[in-house]
Amino acid sequence: MNSEAVSALIAKNPSLKASKAKIEAMEPGAYCVHRSWGFGQIKSYDEGAQRLIIDFKDKSNHPMDPVFCISTMEVLPANHLLVRKETDTAKITELIAENPAQLIVEALESYENNAATAIEIEIVLTQVVGPDKFKKWWSSARKAIAKDPRITVPEKKTECYILRETPISAEDEILEQFKSTRSARRRIALAVELLDTATKKDIKDELNEILSGVVDAVRDSNQIDSAERLYGAAVRDDLAKLLGSTEEQEPTQASLIAEVRDLAGIAENIPVHFQRRYLDLINTTHPIESRDIIFNLLKVSQGKFTTECINFLVEHDHAAELAAALKRWQTEQNLRAPVLLWIVKNRHSKKFAKLLNDLITPRLLSAIFFAIDYEALQASTTRRIPLADILSDDTDLIADLLSTADPETARDLANTLLLNQGFEELTKKSLLARFIKIFPKIQSLVAADAESKDEQLLVSRASHARKREEYETIVSKKIPENSKAIATAREHGDLKENSEYKMAKQDQQVLMSQKTSLERDLGRARITDFTDASMDQASVGSIVEVKNVANGQVTKYTILGAWDGEPDKNIISYKTALGTAIVGKKVGETVNVKSGTNEEDYTILSLARYVDTL
Repeated sequence: MNSEAVSALIAKNPSLKASKAKIEAMEPGAYCVHRSWGFGQIKSYDEGAQRLIIDFKDKSNHPMDPVFCISTMEVLPANHLLVRKETDTAKITELIAENPAQLIVEALESYENNAATAIEIEIVLTQVVGPDKFKKWWSSARKAIAKDPRITVPEKKTECYILRETPISAEDEILEQFKSTRSARRRIALAVELLDTATKKDIKDELNEILSGVVDAVRDSNQIDSAERLYGAAVRDDLAKLLGSTEEQEPTQASLIAEVRDLAGIAENIPVHFQRRYLDLINTTHPIESRDIIFNLLKVSQGKFTTECINFLVEHDHAAELAAALKRWQTEQNLRAPVLLWIVKNRHSKKFAKLLNDLITPRLLSAIFFAIDYEALQASTTRRIPLADILSDDTDLIADLLSTADPETARDLANTLLLNQGFEELTKKSLLARFIKIFPKIQSLVAADAESKDEQLLVSRASHARKREEYETIVSKKIPENSKAIATAREHGDLKENSEYKMAKQDQQVLMSQKTSLERDLGRARITDFTDASMDQASVGSIVEVKNVANGQVTKYTILGAWDGEPDKNIISYKTALGTAIVGKKVGETVNVKSGTNEEDYTILSLARYVDTL
């Protein structure tokens, strides 16, 4: 805006005088970010209408009141990254690809005091790099940024990236942070960072200070858990070795894993890069029991630790025992999702061919479906289920697992898929298509499922609430209690002779079946207040007076929803044999009702509406 236009606005509204600099910055050609419309460029100013004309990404030539823009829009300086992405595209593209640290330096130069919060920086970089590429790029870029002596990297997103007046080395920055923190957890993490750089510079005196701090943290702190203490002890020992010290510090790594019962809990929380060392440490500390310990750890392992356990057992000549254990766990339904995931990912590996050949069967697919359904049930969020993802993404997996299946087994597995809670409906259809390609007759199962889903159930509000409560009780109480019972029973030893385990697994199957049935019924339910009941013919919501043709007995029945039924009050569901026969019939008509081996005729004498009696 030119000075005349700015003066005219202020003359009309004197309170704008304090915002004069902001208004003057709103000149044609300037780039801006609006709170609602995002990034844009001011094209012109319409003095007659007193409106800025701005091109936004999704709305060009958009008129806006400059007074309104004072509090909702920021005019960006020419050196801001978003502006330079438009005006100096080649240079910004080069920095993104080759020098992310320099990109951050130039980003910070556009901010007052050369500082911006991590949140601000990430928002801007997401737009500069592109939302689809940012996450992967940022995970790599942060490592380069952390090593740049010109940049202070914040610990938290609410803290600032700062462009230093005087660059300092990464080692000096770590030492500075180490001296300023009292957190045992933070000291261990900083010591790890220093170990990565210590060989590049002679900082022996500083390393001694770091070692002393880590020794205290591992020995005395009550702020860290057993996994962090063990990892801290390993870091401590690595620092001591680097300094040439042979003195053994307490507590030793061996003493921290002396109690076998604690090992699984420690395994869940140690860093990924420490997992192999952890297994080696177990082997050294428990030489006689180590094989059995690692088998037990494998059974409950997750992520990369599953792979580490399997590689360790194979490398220590336990491949035959591992193959037998996997087969036994499959029979006992003890194969958990991470191990199943490892099996299907490695089924074509030459290294593990003998180990896995006998496992790639329809039974494994059944175990996969069970694990997916179980994980979907336990999840409190909509997080992804890796087993479900690989079953969908690996187009050969179902064919491999069904290669030895007979049609009946394949049909049972397809039905299990239809009832599974871990897949969206479109994914189920895609997976079923792979079944049908191998076993075309399964198409009839798909048709039957679609037909059953189309059929709605008319239900009263009260009965729907009861069904919903029953479902919630099963999901939130009975199934979790059953899961605990299974876990407890597992600890009692040999599962083949474990009656508690077998009973708990049977209960699990019943509960899962009940859950699936209730979900299907609730999904088909349509709540009605019975006001649509007709007086011309019997319908849901009718009170029907009928006479038994054989004995002349007259009875009044109230026909209500699919889940309503109180025989003592002659309230029946429209889905019962009598309800089905009467619905749609008029006064004077006679209906035949078959129930088991009995067969009776009833004549309809009169009709009334249930809602009219309330």
